[in-house]
Amino acid sequence: MIKNDLQYKYSKECALKFEYSIAAVEQDEAWKEREPERWQLDIDVKKSHLMALQEEIAEYEKLINCDKSQPIKIQVENFNKLPDILIKARIAAKMSQKELADILGIEEQRIKECEDKDYQCASFCEILEVSAALGIEFDNAFVKVDFLQIEEGKKSAVKWRKWREESIEYKI
Repeated sequence: MIKNDLQYKYSKECALKFEYSIAAVEQDEAWKEREPERWQLDIDVKKSHLMALQEEIAEYEKLINCDKSQPIKIQVENFNKLPDILIKARIAAKMSQKELADILGIEEQRIKECEDKDYQCASFCEILEVSAALGIEFDNAFVKVDFLQIEEGKKSAVKWRKWREESIEYKI
C-alpha cells in the first residue's frame, strides 16, 4: 500500500522500470529462441509485479483525487485491514500526519510511528480516536464468527503449550 507522496513517486518510477524491462526482454529474440519457457516466465513475473504496482498507484491516485464534498467508501475485507483504512481515510481527507496529530492533541511522531507500523503499536483507544477524527463509520458491517476456526485455534494452542512445556522440561 502506498502511504505517501514519496512512496507514490517511487512506485511510479518502479513501474516505468518494469515497463522498460518487459519491453527489453520481449525484444530479446535470442533468449526467446534459446529458452522460450524461461523467457516467457521472466516476462510473466515482471508483468505480474507491474500489475500489482499499477493497482496500488491507481488506488493512491483515487484517494488523493477524491471529491471531499462526498463521503468515500473504502471496503474492509477483515479486521487485519483496519490499519490500511485509517491511512487511506487520512490520505483521502488530504490530511497530513501533523494535521491529524493536532486534531488528536498528540505529537506528529506518534501518528508517523503508528502508520509506519500499520497501527500495531497503537492501543484500541488510539485507533478509535483516529477513526473518529477521520470520520470513519462502518456502513452495513457484518462480522462472521467461525466456530470451526475457533476450535482449530484451541487445538493449536494446546499443542503449542504442550510443546513449550516439553522443551522447558528438556532444558532443565
